Amino acid sequence: MSIAISDIVFFDQSTAEKETYQTPEEKRINGNPLQAIINHYSDSSNQFHTGIWESEVGCWHVHYTEHEFCQILDGISIVRDKNGNERTLQTGDNFVIPAGFEGEWEVVEPCRKIYVIFEPAS
Repeated sequence: MSIAISDIVFFDQSTAEKETYQTPEEKRINGNPLQAIINHYSDSSNQFHTGIWESEVGCWHVHYTEHEFCQILDGISIVRDKNGNERTLQTGDNFVIPAGFEGEWEVVEPCRKIYVIFEPAS
């Protein structure tokens, strides 16, 4: 298969639609934040995805089965592991959350990030 310039996905030219959702009740710790994704690309195996994620203020439990690279574009969040250790994330931060991470994600100021996810085949 040959890949051409027309196959390259430019976020600013993408026609991907924003999908909004409420944080599932069983995961909520504080608030009921509205979240959204604009998934600009998924590969044919459905294991690799990239796009933009947004969230309103709130806090919820997370359990990562995927590896995720993140770049915070706007806002402030706090990520806590299940032992209570935490890290504040803010505009300009770049990081990877490995599969297997469990804890909490708290949005302190409305947050927007680029995500790149790899979900290993089970």
